[in-house]
Amino acid sequence: MWFDGWDGLLRVLVVGVLAYVALVTLLRVSGKRTLTKLNAFDLVVTVALGSSLATVLLSRDVALAEGVLAFALLIYLQFAVTWLSIRNPRFQALIKSEPTLILHKGRFLEAALRSQRITREEVLSALRGTGAADPATVEAVVLETDGTISVLKSPQADPGEGTLSGVPGPR
Repeated sequence: MWFDGWDGLLRVLVVGVLAYVALVTLLRVSGKRTLTKLNAFDLVVTVALGSSLATVLLSRDVALAEGVLAFALLIYLQFAVTWLSIRNPRFQALIKSEPTLILHKGRFLEAALRSQRITREEVLSALRGTGAADPATVEAVVLETDGTISVLKSPQADPGEGTLSGVPGPR
């Protein structure tokens, strides 16, 4: 249970280093887009690569060559899907979602919140994270295609803007 022998540790050490080098090499060759988090599909590929690496490291049933082939296959499929989505708008619509406006000029868009299964409290938490405690001070809040929430603050004039005395001018 605690220790099966040195051969298992040696296998993890050797296969771990080689699998890691292979994965980093494949990622460098495939470009930056492979590990972006622009949509849900990107997240799936990233998680699948991590899961494949763990399987290669810890399972004696999976050879290093099989693991490297799995890495290459996932990276190739990611490349193919992104290549197709750039060239075919219909395919892109199948793969990627659109950003959703969930708050506009301080007003929550209830239908959008419901359809995206986002609560007001989650939006308020995102606002606090950006330093905007009051929704009225926010121009817009957008649920992005990768599930993150972007807060677009309203432009505010500096207190001394427009006057020489430091008293705010008309807005």
